[in-house]
Amino acid sequence: MRSLLIASACALALADIGGARAEVYPSRPITMVVPLPAGLAFDLTARVLAEHMRASLGQPVVIENITGASGSIGVGRVARARPDGYTLIFGGLNTHVLNGAVLSLPYDVTADFAPVALVATTGLLIVTNKTVPATDLKELIAWLKTNPGKASQGTGGPGSLTHFAGIYFQQKTGTRFASIPYRGGGAAINDLLGGNIDMLIDLAPNSLPHLRAGAIKAYAVLAKTRLAAAPGVPTVDEAGLPGLHMSAWQAIWAPKGTPTAVIEKLNGAIVDALADPSLQARLAQHGEDIFPREQQTPAALAAWQKSEIERWWPIVKTANVGGQ
Repeated sequence: MRSLLIASACALALADIGGARAEVYPSRPITMVVPLPAGLAFDLTARVLAEHMRASLGQPVVIENITGASGSIGVGRVARARPDGYTLIFGGLNTHVLNGAVLSLPYDVTADFAPVALVATTGLLIVTNKTVPATDLKELIAWLKTNPGKASQGTGGPGSLTHFAGIYFQQKTGTRFASIPYRGGGAAINDLLGGNIDMLIDLAPNSLPHLRAGAIKAYAVLAKTRLAAAPGVPTVDEAGLPGLHMSAWQAIWAPKGTPTAVIEKLNGAIVDALADPSLQARLAQHGEDIFPREQQTPAALAAWQKSEIERWWPIVKTANVGGQ
């Protein structure tokens, strides 16, 4: 009888272990870290996507904004997280390319993360306050050259995407202007509207509402094609500054070591969400373009990030972004 009881207890214990091993992912909410302030372009896209991912995953995807050090604090937290699929990072060009060339990081922007999916790309607009006298991009460049060092550009801080965009613009045009750091795009936009700074090279979703209201001027989008959400704004090629192309693309990574099956489940939820016409319409309204389906794979994200590092790191290091 004693042996039978012991055998039964062992069987139950083994069943419990087997059940734990067979736990279906996800069985609880997932945290997606956005390493930039709430209410801005990246945060907007992440929240729209998280809302739609829930349908496929059966669990909520909770956005957590962890800001500071050009996004590296939030990214670093995810790099150290348990690789179980319950902590993700929503990043992009700034966090997973530029920061690797500018900052001394406690993690590797490629080796410490498992690619999940490319999401969308956001155009960058050259905008100014209403008092700037230029009516087009050529006139803006001429005005900046006539007033070297006197104009000011708002940025997200040293080493940020918008800071680098300003330096890149100066390199290409031979202009010189001050870079004024802000903790978030909202504060920079407010100062632009108030006339405290002259210009921004800003993510389209941040500037479009003010452009539509006629409160600011837009001169060009840093892309080969016009934005569907702002068809009246010319490309830099059309405006007389060919080749000044830069986009704030977004993607999702998990910590390295996350199981392949979990990555596949997450990727499937993202792909399903991006195929939803209502999500597509919401992002398009804000100037976002979703990556084609064939580029939404983990392998495509890995290849894209590699190509972006190969493109931007030599330019960033030559520009000495961290020192300007």
